[in-house]
Amino acid sequence: MSQRVKILIELTRLNKPIGFMLLFWPCIWGLTIAYDFSVSLTTYVFHAFLFFSGSVLMRSAGCIVNDITDRKIDVLVERTKNRPIASGKISIFSATIYSAILCFLAFLVLINFNKFTIYMALISMPMAFTYPLMKRFTYWPQLFLGITFNYGLLLAWISIQNQISFLPIIFYVGAIFWTLGYDTIYGYQDIYDDEIIGVKSTSIKFKKNPKFFLYFCYSIFIFSLIIIGLLMNYKFYYYLLLSFSFVHLLYFQIHKLNTNDPLNCLNKFKSNNLLGFLILINLLVGKTI
Repeated sequence: MSQRVKILIELTRLNKPIGFMLLFWPCIWGLTIAYDFSVSLTTYVFHAFLFFSGSVLMRSAGCIVNDITDRKIDVLVERTKNRPIASGKISIFSATIYSAILCFLAFLVLINFNKFTIYMALISMPMAFTYPLMKRFTYWPQLFLGITFNYGLLLAWISIQNQISFLPIIFYVGAIFWTLGYDTIYGYQDIYDDEIIGVKSTSIKFKKNPKFFLYFCYSIFIFSLIIIGLLMNYKFYYYLLLSFSFVHLLYFQIHKLNTNDPLNCLNKFKSNNLLGFLILINLLVGKTI
């Protein structure tokens, strides 16, 4: 039993929380800008718990679908060859059953929201499960990941406001470029294997000048955060704290990046968990001070 649990944890990447946290941060950002903090915090906390649970469940299910789809590719990549499906530790049938159970649990979480949120979430399901195929056809799979991974920002806004507006869309677009940046960094871990196999990515497309592309992506994200502050009438403290996030993105993640060092790329990628927290603090300060 302990071995099965260990395999399940490896399969769903629960031992690597950075994945579901990167899915959760846009959700809590959207929830924060939508919520009226002059009323009780109960709804905010409850919705945050629901979105966190949904992030863990859907990311886990997504990892399984990704591994089923990529099983023949994973065996050819040094970093992924020992994944449970690629290495034969678990059958495709069993993995599919686990994925279905996780999706059902995620649906039980989803039905706690208003109808508009439920409908919008169900519309996004095809995006969530077709992302792994994109690397076979386009050099922009990271863009599709950004569209999918940050969709929770819109859902969180809708869960409170029960409508969509221009403001969360601006934030959503900015967050897409954030994901486009950090997943490009992540892709440099496997670039040599990917080129041999024939897998496509923005890491490969921009390998000759990666930092220029990353500056472009993160600049759009930064600009969206500034626009959000202006539209929400946030005070000076918001922009002061936001400067720490800018330094983290532009200096630590880009200037200090070494695309030839897989460990350096992984550390820069993982640091986006800290960035997500910093942005949340910025938004809370903007909303409450």
